[in-house]
Amino acid sequence: MSKTRILVVDDEHLCSSMLALKLGRVGYVVETAASGKETIQKFYDFKPDLVILDLHLPDVNGLDLLAKMRGSDSTLPIIVITANILADSAVNAFKLGAVNYFGKPFDLDKIVLSVAKSLSEKHMEDDESISMGLRNITTPDQMIGNSPQMVEISKLVYACASTDAKTVLITGESGTGKGLVAQAIHQYSARAAAPFVEVNCAAIPENLIENELFGHDRGAYTDATKKQRGIFELANGGTVFLDEIGDMPLTMQTKLLNILETKRFRRLGGETDVETDVRIIAATNQDLTQMIADGRFRGDLYYRLNMINICVPALRQRLEDIPAMVQYFIERLNAEYGRSVKQASSEALEKLLAYSWPGNVRELRNAIERAMMLEKSNVLTHFQLCKESPQTLPTPSPEPQSSDHTTLAADLDHCFAGFQLPPEGISFEEVEKQLITLALENAGGNQSKAAKSLKMSRDTLRYRMKKYGISEFMDQGLDCGLADAVQIKPKPDGYSILKWASC
Repeated sequence: MSKTRILVVDDEHLCSSMLALKLGRVGYVVETAASGKETIQKFYDFKPDLVILDLHLPDVNGLDLLAKMRGSDSTLPIIVITANILADSAVNAFKLGAVNYFGKPFDLDKIVLSVAKSLSEKHMEDDESISMGLRNITTPDQMIGNSPQMVEISKLVYACASTDAKTVLITGESGTGKGLVAQAIHQYSARAAAPFVEVNCAAIPENLIENELFGHDRGAYTDATKKQRGIFELANGGTVFLDEIGDMPLTMQTKLLNILETKRFRRLGGETDVETDVRIIAATNQDLTQMIADGRFRGDLYYRLNMINICVPALRQRLEDIPAMVQYFIERLNAEYGRSVKQASSEALEKLLAYSWPGNVRELRNAIERAMMLEKSNVLTHFQLCKESPQTLPTPSPEPQSSDHTTLAADLDHCFAGFQLPPEGISFEEVEKQLITLALENAGGNQSKAAKSLKMSRDTLRYRMKKYGISEFMDQGLDCGLADAVQIKPKPDGYSILKWASC
C-alpha cells in the first residue's frame, strides 16, 4: 500500500490534516492541497491514485476541478466532500464522475472505507496491498458481553449466519451496536469472503438513492458517459446492510421489495434485468409497526424483512457487561493512540455501573476515549458524561480559560450590557444575517477574513450566506438588498434593536 498515493484537497487545514493523518496510519502516501492552483500542480507531479476533493476552494469551483481531473484521467476515483450538502451539487458531482459524496462533518472511518472500496474496484487484482488494507479497515469492534441478552443475540447471529437467512431485521435504540450485529452475521457466514456494503438510508438524498443502489447504464442521463454499477451489483454474493431502513422513501421500498421477491433489478436507463444474490440486513431505531399504521412504511416489506428479528438491548439493560466492555475498549484505544492504559479504577467502574447510559455503547466508548485522551496515568479514574446527576462520574477540573476566550467574553459582556429586546420581539435569523453582512463589510468582502472574525469556518460562512441570500447581495457591492434587516444601536442607557427598510 506504500505506493498508493492519495491527494486531499481542502482549504480547511484541520480537515485536510485529519484526513491525511488517518489515511497515513492505514498505509497510504498522502499529499494535501488548499487551492485549485496547488491541486493542478500536485495532480501532475504527485500523480495520485485517488483524490478527495472539497467543492469549495478559494480560487476555483470544485466541480470545474473535478471535470478537469477526470478529463485528464477518466479512471481516477474522486471522492467529494463539502460542508454544503445540496442535491444539485451532488447530482453534478456524480455526473462528472465522482465515486462518492460526503457532507461535513463526516465519519473518518467511512471516508477511509470508501477510499479502500474505490481503489479496490479500480485495481484490486493488480494491488494485493489494497485488499489487505480493506480487510484491516473493515475489522469492526466486537460484540462483548456474557449477559443473558447477549448470549441470546449470539445464538441468533449464529443461526442467521449458518442458515444463510436472506433477510434479517435488527432493531434497537441508537448506539446499541446494530451495525456490529450485522457485520458479525456476515463474518461468520459463508459470504464472509464477499463484500459487506453498508448503506445509510437517511444520509443519501432521495433523488440519488436509486442510482446509489442500482447504478446506471451509459446515457441514462446527461453526462452519463459510462456504465456505473450500484451497490446491489457490487455486493453480489455478499451482504447489503441497509441502516436506518425507516428513512427509505416509499418508492424505493417498493423496488426493494421487488428485489427481495425476484432477485433482479434494473439499472437506471437499462433495458435488461440484472440478477443479484445478496443477503439483506436492515436496521432501525424506529417503530416500524407504527410507521406502517401512519402510512410511512410498507407493511409487505416489513413482513418480508422481519423473517428473523434481532432486538439489541439498551446498555442499561445489560449493565453486567460494562466491565468487560471497558477493558476491551481500553485495549482497542491503546493500540490506536499508542497508550499503555491498564484499566479503569474500581471506583470508576462502580459509578459507570450506576449511570443510565442514554447513548448506549456509543456513549460508553466515547467516554472511555475522552478519558484516555485526558488521563495522564495508566489507570482511568475520571470520566465526563453527557448527563450530570448524583450518579454520574466526577469530571476533571475545568482548565483555565485562555486569554483569547477571556477577552472574547469581556467584549461580549461590554457589547450587550444593557441590551433590550423590543416588545414585539426580533428574528434571530435576521440578527445573524446582519452580523454576517457586517463582518463581510469590515473584511472588504473577503470571506476568509469574515469567517475568522465570526469564529467559524469559511464553508460554514458560505452556507449561511447562501441560506440568507447574502452571496447575491455581496456581488452587488454591499449597497442594497437587505430588506427589513436589524441593527444593534447604542443609546445612553444601553443597546436596543432597530430596523430599517431596504434601499
